[in-house]
Formats: sequence, C-alpha cells, structure tokens
Amino acid sequence: MKNLISQKQFLSPLAKLPCLLLLVAMLALTGCQTDQFDASQSIAGVPKQFQADALTLREGDTLNISFPGSTTLDTTQQIRPDGKIVLPLIGEVAAAGKAPEALQNELLKMYQPQATVKQVMVSVQSPTIPIYVTGAVLRPGPIAVNHPISVLDAVMEAGGFDYTKANLKGVVIVRQQTDRTVRYKLNLKKVLSGSEGGPFYLKPYDIVYVPERFTWF
Repeated sequence: MKNLISQKQFLSPLAKLPCLLLLVAMLALTGCQTDQFDASQSIAGVPKQFQADALTLREGDTLNISFPGSTTLDTTQQIRPDGKIVLPLIGEVAAAGKAPEALQNELLKMYQPQATVKQVMVSVQSPTIPIYVTGAVLRPGPIAVNHPISVLDAVMEAGGFDYTKANLKGVVIVRQQTDRTVRYKLNLKKVLSGSEGGPFYLKPYDIVYVPERFTWF
C-alpha cells in the first residue's frame, strides 16, 4: 500500500480528518509493514528525523529574516497559503518546502546585486508540526507541537485514553516514509508501568491510533 498517505493530504487537517480516520482503520486491518517499538530511534531524547522535519518550512510559519550590515531590510514574514513571502527589493519568493538554510542561500543570491547585502539569516518563530491522534481517546483529532513528543505525550494532549474501551496494548503509529507506509505497534500499558524501554518519539504527520478492546456481546 504505497503512498496511501502523503503530506499533501495534511494541508487542511480539520477538513480531511474523516478521511484520515478511515485510512487508519484500513491500515489497521491490512497487511502494511508492521514493526515493533525500537528504542534505538531515540537519540539523546530527541530523534534526528524529528529535528530535520521540524526545520522544513511550511505554509503559516513565521520567519524572521535579517540582513547583518543592512538592518533596514530586516523583516518578519508569515508564509502565505501559496507558500510565498514578500521581501523588500525582490518581491515574492517561494519559501514553503525549503529548509531555512536553503532559503538563506537563495536569498543571498537574489540580493547579490545589492552591494550592501553580504549575509542573510532566516529563523523560524516556534514552528508547529501536525500530529494526529484518533481512536479511543477523549479528544481525537490533530494536535500541533513545536517540540519532540512521544506517543504517550500525544495521547495526553488528546485528552488521554478512554479507559472504558481503549486497548492500551495495541496502539498503532502510522508513518509515511519516502516510498511506503509503515506501522509500529506499541504496548502503552507497559510504558505506563515502566517496563517498556525508552519513549517512542513521533515524527511530523504521524498518526497515533488507539484501538478499542474487543468485547463479546
């Protein structure tokens, strides 16, 4: 099941949440690759992939753009829904989808005709990353974070478990990689008891699915 979930599907999270929930249910029942929790994903408490993805600019991010030596050009810009910003002297520039360093290099080239501009610095004001939590939690839906977050932390942000029906032993994390969708199955009952290894950190656009316990009628 390749490319079931792409980052484009998350551009309007609230509008597309019902589709996401359906996809999670389908993935939970089908044969996509499933891996068990691997504590080695956590490096000094912060996974490298989370850091890398967090520094990819997206629509809505607010950028501080400064010009050392030419401070009159300094500006704060929010990336528009079309992915662009507007800068003095050069006008519209596409920013979404780029790393801050890549945007810095591009702007430096664009400003080269201005002899006073020797350096450009781009920084992001508290970038937010969407994570989705669904299933047997009290407030299912997207949450926005600007720091590394574990599966258990994300569930708590979603109001915590619905203990009347949540199956803590079979929590599923659905993750879209470059060419495939993978699932990780995590026993949060062990995590809560302290018998599990290190925390499982989420990546941008991950979906956390807390299934319901199977009951006989």
